[in-house]
Amino acid sequence: MKSTKTLYWIFTGLFGAFMLFSGIINAISTSQSVDLITGQLGYPLYVVPFVGVAKILGVIAILVPGYPRIKEWAYAGLAFDLIAATYSMVAVNGFKPDMLGMSIPFVHDTLSYLYYHKRLKT
Repeated sequence: MKSTKTLYWIFTGLFGAFMLFSGIINAISTSQSVDLITGQLGYPLYVVPFVGVAKILGVIAILVPGYPRIKEWAYAGLAFDLIAATYSMVAVNGFKPDMLGMSIPFVHDTLSYLYYHKRLKT
């Protein structure tokens, strides 16, 4: 029980930190995030702060205890964000080995989600 809870918070903390920092960068529309999302990927400018705020709200939903249905939607939304970002990068730039770094937040998301459900069963 204790190791499950510890592992859950480690994976959730790492995943939450990754998504929170990227969400803040998007929400304040730094030049780097605007260049990437609008310049390289071709999305409209209004998408940048929208995605950032959505990431921040998703992280809050994952970290706040209770509200299991909202937490499920938050996990799904953040996973869709990672999938869409990875797909967009591959579609525009082709596959590059440095894109394998995106597997790290995928792994943390998956493990956080699995340990969340494991905690609920105990």
